[in-house]
Amino acid sequence: MKRLILAPLLLSLPVWSQDSMSLADAVRLALAGNKSIVASVAAQKAATARVSEARSGYLPKLNYTESWTRSDNPVFVFSSLLTQHQFELSNFQIGPLNRPDFLNNFQSLVTADQTIFDAGETRHAVRSAEIVKKISGEDDRRTRMDVIGAVIRSYYGVLLGTEQVRVAGQAVRSAEADLDRAKSMRDAGMATDVDVLSIQVHLSGVREQQIQRSADLDVARAALNQALGMPLDQGHTLTTALAALPEAASSVQQYEKTALAERPEARQLRLATNLAENEASAARGRYLPQVTFHAAFEADRQNFYDKGGANWLASVGLKWNLFNGLGDKARIEESDMFVRRSAAVQDHTGDSIRLQVRQAYADLASARQRIDVATAAVAEAEESLRITKNRYDAGMSNVTDLLRTETALLEVRTRLLSAVHDERLAAAALEMAAGTLTPDSEVLK
Repeated sequence: MKRLILAPLLLSLPVWSQDSMSLADAVRLALAGNKSIVASVAAQKAATARVSEARSGYLPKLNYTESWTRSDNPVFVFSSLLTQHQFELSNFQIGPLNRPDFLNNFQSLVTADQTIFDAGETRHAVRSAEIVKKISGEDDRRTRMDVIGAVIRSYYGVLLGTEQVRVAGQAVRSAEADLDRAKSMRDAGMATDVDVLSIQVHLSGVREQQIQRSADLDVARAALNQALGMPLDQGHTLTTALAALPEAASSVQQYEKTALAERPEARQLRLATNLAENEASAARGRYLPQVTFHAAFEADRQNFYDKGGANWLASVGLKWNLFNGLGDKARIEESDMFVRRSAAVQDHTGDSIRLQVRQAYADLASARQRIDVATAAVAEAEESLRITKNRYDAGMSNVTDLLRTETALLEVRTRLLSAVHDERLAAAALEMAAGTLTPDSEVLK
């Protein structure tokens, strides 16, 4: 059955019609200014900085310190005179050795430390930081999909609300025309006051629906602006049509396969498993020795600028963890358990992802079937109303039949709008469940 393509948004309040905006435009605006995306971008930059921090383990550490000390401690004075290159023969006398005068020592020290071998500690640290960065990237991708989904829901909420207001307006105008017709027929003796009163009650009911739909539309517009990060009263003219989508070419199995490969949650769990494996490997590396190089240049002076000397040293050190109370063994066991846990969670999440895909796929199929049914029902209800009006004008039907057919037409038109709206949201939900919802997705067009 040929699908009914509903007209784009044409009816808007004057305060609302300020700028034209398609659904794709709305998504781009939201992605540019949404605070949650700003936060996720900051988290990504922090993760990038952590990678650089971990890589610094490959580079030497260079430090400079400046200190001033004044004391008459015999050992301090003796050693300072030596490092200052100011030691003289008179300093060997017993009196000055035991009770020296106060001595100043201005010390400048430059040190350099370089790791020669650390049993892969730096390499594992870099690997962990890179994995965390990728996990942060998946967080950002999931945040963007959430923002896109929120914009889609609010955008089509406004379109649905506007169309419902339009349909309610048509029902009001139809009821007003019925009321005028009934009054004319009453004046001609072909209808009674009961008919007029019944139509007036019906008119009151559809006007109430129109009022409620208008209030719901105002809320939907404010919700859209909130999703866009704009003032709640900002006006827009929405240009994307509330129209049925073409049939999906992919099967549910293809969507499931894509979801397991593309969903941020699935990717994050695989990365978490890699992270746990890397931590386990790093824990095993603690059994190996570490070799470091250290160099220093020292200058000691009695005054800040003179009466001093300099010296330097270089050394290579080895540190080997022979026993630390079985802490390394426990750390390895802990890391291995994290690997097993991550693998189990990954399997469980895979089942959940497939279930979400099937739910979204079923919702989409259901919405499309509802569109077909509602499209046929609208055509049938319009024809039934036309016949009933003719029969009522000819005195062959009563007012109850007329009001029943008008109410039925209003209901099926509302159901059709809801079905198209639900199909659009279900298509977006399926893209999100598959992990492929982006600003370039077909569901935004």
